Amino acid sequence: MKGMHLVAFILLVIGGLNWLLIGLGGWDLVMIIFGGLGVWIVRAIYILVGLAAIWEVATHKQNCRMCGTSMAGGSMPKTM
Repeated sequence: MKGMHLVAFILLVIGGLNWLLIGLGGWDLVMIIFGGLGVWIVRAIYILVGLAAIWEVATHKQNCRMCGTSMAGGSMPKTM
């Protein structure tokens, strides 16, 4: 489960940075790097990023220290 979380996290970071570059200057880094291999490779990467997002949404609460069962009371721990 931890390995899957790490893979999903890496894919989401790659996808997020790619969207940042698209927004800033229209540079689609995935297309630049893998576009020569075929459009189907680029689509497969986009699908993997989307599946990673679905995985993280579905498993976030059990993987997140802030959202996990230790915070079931719904309040933040007191620091004083």
